[in-house]
Amino acid sequence: MTHRIVFVEDDADLAELISDFLSRHEMDVVVEPRGDAALDTIAREAPDLVLLDIMLPGKDGLSICRELRPKFDGPIIMLTSLDSDMNQILGLELGANDYILKTTPPSVLVARLRAQLRNLRPASASADAAAPKPGTRKVVFGQLAIDPISRDVTLANEKIPLSTSDFDLLWLLASHAGETLNRDILLKEMRGVSYDGLDRSIDVAISRLRKKLGDNPSEPFRIKTVRNRGYLFSLSGWE
Repeated sequence: MTHRIVFVEDDADLAELISDFLSRHEMDVVVEPRGDAALDTIAREAPDLVLLDIMLPGKDGLSICRELRPKFDGPIIMLTSLDSDMNQILGLELGANDYILKTTPPSVLVARLRAQLRNLRPASASADAAAPKPGTRKVVFGQLAIDPISRDVTLANEKIPLSTSDFDLLWLLASHAGETLNRDILLKEMRGVSYDGLDRSIDVAISRLRKKLGDNPSEPFRIKTVRNRGYLFSLSGWE
């Protein structure tokens, strides 16, 4: 199976070298040299994986990662020459799945990309796992109402606009109200991948959902953080 990759890299020689090597390992690479065009290219190409340099013209790779993560379910890999703990931590916190130095041997790069791609499953399968099943009825928690048919969410009679992934995450949490769901469960249901100890995409998605639902970011009372365990949809936070 050939996997499609968008490689955001402004060094033309390096981009060609890596692209040629990856193409020999069943990876079809589209190179985008500009950071400020990366999001449009990714949206157009719909890749399985995104490789991001950090130092780019127009927009840096960390900013791209932050903007891309909420709307891209595939792996985001930082491939950079910046060897600093701070950049690695920041990249992973912003939602990158891995941080790889450009000095990494090509064979090791391929192995790490394959490890990320092995965790993929068809988007439809991931969506089906988290999405409401046919015939599921509207649920109400105090002032919060979630309608799985129309996919409408209202809080205190005000409609809350949610993306498809945001709605699916809310529905998954609400379907297990009062239970703590760890990152591994949430990632498997939402994206079909296992938690590797570094992936912060669920944390970013939870933070975004809390903001839309008027939760307290410093002391959440609606979608609670249970330390060292996961996240809990509160039964009493919607009055």
